[in-house]
Amino acid sequence: MTRMTDGSREPALTGVGGLDDILAGGFSRGRVFLLEGSPGTGKTTIATQFLMEGAARGESCLYITLSETEDEMRASARSHDWDLTGIDLFELVPPESLLDEDQQQSLLYSSDLELGETTRRIFEAFDRVKPDRVVLDSLSEIRLLAQSSLRYRRQILALKHFFSRQNTTVLMLDDLTADVADKTVHSVAHGVVRLEELAPNYGPERRRLRVIKYRGRRFRGGFHDFRIETGGVVVYPRLISAEHKSSFARDLLSSSSEELDALLGGGVERGSSVLVLGPAGTGKSLLTLIFAAAAVGRGERVAVFVFDEEIGLLFNRAIDLGIDVQSMIDSGHLFIEQVDAAELSPGEFSQRVRARVEIDGVKSVVVDSLNGYQAAMPEENALILHMHELLQYLNRQGATTFLTVAQHGLVGDMKAPVDVTYLADTVILLRYFEASGRVRRAISIIKKRTGAHEDTIREYKIGSYGIKLGEPLVGFQGVLRGVPNFVGGQGSPALLEDERG
Repeated sequence: MTRMTDGSREPALTGVGGLDDILAGGFSRGRVFLLEGSPGTGKTTIATQFLMEGAARGESCLYITLSETEDEMRASARSHDWDLTGIDLFELVPPESLLDEDQQQSLLYSSDLELGETTRRIFEAFDRVKPDRVVLDSLSEIRLLAQSSLRYRRQILALKHFFSRQNTTVLMLDDLTADVADKTVHSVAHGVVRLEELAPNYGPERRRLRVIKYRGRRFRGGFHDFRIETGGVVVYPRLISAEHKSSFARDLLSSSSEELDALLGGGVERGSSVLVLGPAGTGKSLLTLIFAAAAVGRGERVAVFVFDEEIGLLFNRAIDLGIDVQSMIDSGHLFIEQVDAAELSPGEFSQRVRARVEIDGVKSVVVDSLNGYQAAMPEENALILHMHELLQYLNRQGATTFLTVAQHGLVGDMKAPVDVTYLADTVILLRYFEASGRVRRAISIIKKRTGAHEDTIREYKIGSYGIKLGEPLVGFQGVLRGVPNFVGGQGSPALLEDERG
């Protein structure tokens, strides 16, 4: 491998999916960066990916480890199916030196001598390899040897100036075990990335990162979810809808039901969001499938993300509607995913949706339901912000979104676990009501931003014939509360009869 010239000033790509996007291209060459986080947050994994990316591009790479042995490093690489060819691993304190009497005296009684020896050996390893990329793992050992903040700062500055003169991109790791409050390296480093691990009350740990500092570069701020998988770290950049704009015709989309389209004032506008709200069992999921089947019928692609229901059961219920979900999947027009809320972070979910829209060309997205999505993020305020960005993004991509929310309770005073009605462009309200000794269902459109709609309340049934709507329930009062009174005068109310087939 040949050493890169000083004229090669393009950013050094990290090799970590999503991280280069957050860093606006990667790490500036010839600079020192700090990657900090508690043990187990993924620092060594990211650092190794950084060097593997350099090696793949023909750059010379050096990993200096003060905390892990070379055997541990190679074992970790094997667990990810990595090939470390092209990366020089230098174990600063090899195990056999611990048996040397002079080395023991230096370690135990003379930190000054040991610090100087450590620095000398780092420089020797560098002069031997002459790398373009260096990882120093970890600063906690140097901090302990320095013993004072002043000596530690001087040591870090000495390392920084040495590496910068060589036009080497350096990634220093800090496990924050010595002194969490010490910000010495923050002021010295060109950029600082912090990794965090969160332990929810239920489910696996969640990891996120934040760029604290990056001189001269406009990076993507805030927290970004990431996951450690076999093969390395994958980062999910926080979605910013303002960065994704496109032009498209905002035409009306039919549901394939003339009665439902009439209730909606002609249909649903392309690029808008539709919220289907109602208690459990009113047919919210089936109603969204009707819209999905209509989109497939137009030759469009649809993505359905199911949080609550087992997919096999959903397939069977769709067959009863005359909707063959499997055939739509086989044709490549329908993508359906079972989402485990306990295993999925909000950032990863947004990335999955984006992939379906940008890679697979999806034009309709169904999220069933927001109750399950909320379980992935306990803070309601964060849910609102995530949904706002996601809906705005889909709107600007010309994708129509259908969301379901199950309200608490069946009749009477019902409340939703989270209020997103103000985010949605159209709100469809489903209700149970009792009439003539039977439990019936009613549908109404309580909001539509993009045009006029019927303000009536109609009974509906869903079956193999699709969806059937009755006449407006003009003889009832209190249907939306679930406890209606018949005030229509003489005769029986106009209700739908039982229908088969």
